Amino acid sequence: MHPVYNGLVVKMETEDRIETISALRLENLYESDFLLTWDKTDEEISGILLAADILKGLRENNRSTRIFSSGLAVSIFRDKSTRTRFSFAGASNLLGLTVQDLDETKSQVSHGETVRETANMISFLTEVIGIRDDMYIGEGHRYMKMVSDAVREGFRERILPQLPTIVNLQSDIDHPTQTIADLMHLIHYFGGIQKLQGKKLVMSWAYSPSYGKPLSVPQGVIGLLTRFGMNVVLAHPEGYGLMPEVMTIAGEQSGKSGGRLEVTGSMEEAFYGAHIVYPKSWAPYHIMKKRTELLNAGDMKGLETLEADCLENNKRYISWECSEKMMKRTDDALYLHCLPADISGESCEQGEVEASVFNRFRTATYFQAGYKPYIIAAAIFLSKAADPVSKLKELTRNDEKRVV
Repeated sequence: MHPVYNGLVVKMETEDRIETISALRLENLYESDFLLTWDKTDEEISGILLAADILKGLRENNRSTRIFSSGLAVSIFRDKSTRTRFSFAGASNLLGLTVQDLDETKSQVSHGETVRETANMISFLTEVIGIRDDMYIGEGHRYMKMVSDAVREGFRERILPQLPTIVNLQSDIDHPTQTIADLMHLIHYFGGIQKLQGKKLVMSWAYSPSYGKPLSVPQGVIGLLTRFGMNVVLAHPEGYGLMPEVMTIAGEQSGKSGGRLEVTGSMEEAFYGAHIVYPKSWAPYHIMKKRTELLNAGDMKGLETLEADCLENNKRYISWECSEKMMKRTDDALYLHCLPADISGESCEQGEVEASVFNRFRTATYFQAGYKPYIIAAAIFLSKAADPVSKLKELTRNDEKRVV
């Protein structure tokens, strides 16, 4: 475990957190995008967590955290969202930015405007662009890189007076703001990041009556939480595996951190002795690849057939539910979910989690979700502050109230 993580404990004072940040190498976060957690160093992940806690503490103490007096934060959501959409808006506003959503159906994108042109046209006064593009394997991350390349070209050619930061609000590969918020929740729940070493965390597939849920949450979880000496278990039925390249990254990280990464085809086996469980449905990797091919070809009949086949296959594993019986196999485990969960008997007839289990942990999942605005704000902050330590000290000394 990286030594900087020893400082990530819940009861640190703001000054101590700033002092810890000052010892970290965060210079590469400046004017950088936030696309994949495994592209960030241990110290950079640590810096984001610490900055998020500082910003959260300042706001809860009625202190202003604005570092911008003007500027736009543009959101591009190519899939539905509640928590992440409002987390991005809240985080941007927290720093002083005005949020503008790009509805592609009401823009010239619908008339064939290129990604390069759109990216520059929305960025004249834009500091950050948040993008969700998670449904098409091989497309979402590529689109984010295209937007990033376009605004960097605009900045180099002095079309744009500032370089907008691109923040991944969920791609086909990773959901970094979600999983770092999950990590922040675990740090607060267990009392420090060092307390996570040796804990057994289960990322398990669970039954859902819906089709085509992205792989980015389970991939993001194993792609981040294998870095902290945890014993991470990925459980899924045969045929529901994740991207091979993500599995490779997670395995390498687990080995370096002193933890373990295991894969099992049994939910019961996975849950035994677990300290943390994360039961979440996702579509098989090969199905999502086929879905993208059919969408690109405009084959609507093929898509209907694929959906019917996928739903029928899901039904073979309807017993993969986070039930009270399943929870009894754990070591009094904490239940996690990115929300919304498919709750048996409430949001659907049969789903990912038994209603009594979800309702017992409902408040905890709301706290889990509540860390996301601060993670997003911290990522933006560290990409914009050339000297984050001085800027954080300035915020703590500032007497400006959030609410007068």
